[in-house]
Amino acid sequence: MVRVLGRVDYAATMDAMRGFTEQRDESTPDEIWLCEHAPVYTQGLAGQAGHVLNPRGIPVLQTNRGGQVTYHGPGQVVAYPLIDLRRLGIYVKEYVYRLEHCVIKTLEGFGITGHRVAGAPGIYVELADPSGHAARTGPRSDPFEGLGKIAALGIKVTRHCTYHGVALNVAMDLSPFDGINPCGYAGLQTVDLAKIGVSTDWDTVAGRLGDKLASHLSP
Repeated sequence: MVRVLGRVDYAATMDAMRGFTEQRDESTPDEIWLCEHAPVYTQGLAGQAGHVLNPRGIPVLQTNRGGQVTYHGPGQVVAYPLIDLRRLGIYVKEYVYRLEHCVIKTLEGFGITGHRVAGAPGIYVELADPSGHAARTGPRSDPFEGLGKIAALGIKVTRHCTYHGVALNVAMDLSPFDGINPCGYAGLQTVDLAKIGVSTDWDTVAGRLGDKLASHLSP
């Protein structure tokens, strides 16, 4: 079931996800929550304080997801799949692959090509040619050369059940990303669909991403 929550408080939503996951059993139906948050920085379990450069009054909250620091704010679609991986018959690596695939297919619907970077979960776009289909090949001293990050990923799995998830940037104030090393990478540029020339709205992107997730995360 896909639930569209709209604008919700981050801390309350994290508590609700954790409560849902702790109380569920093998018969509990999976859910996918779609929402956006007021401005907030969130630190993953491995998050280093030094990656928060200048929060400028934006709250910094500790979470129990994986990964480093990221930013959530209005104009970003945040998807929280609450999935029983054992029932789905997959492991965490495949789950992450499917999350990224759903973002890539959502971007494809807007004429944008999403890219993966080995060892750096999330989805990236070629800034010089966001719609180009050429694969990134060859060794690179900087794996992020020419890229902007458009979707961040951070998950928690407990008793084979997932929460937290993925955030796709639609039309945001991107300046708060300058206050951190996004996902722990100094100088990594962050973009949204608006910045790369796609004119759309939150509801449209949320609907398409929610459909993709529901399709790829159902038994």
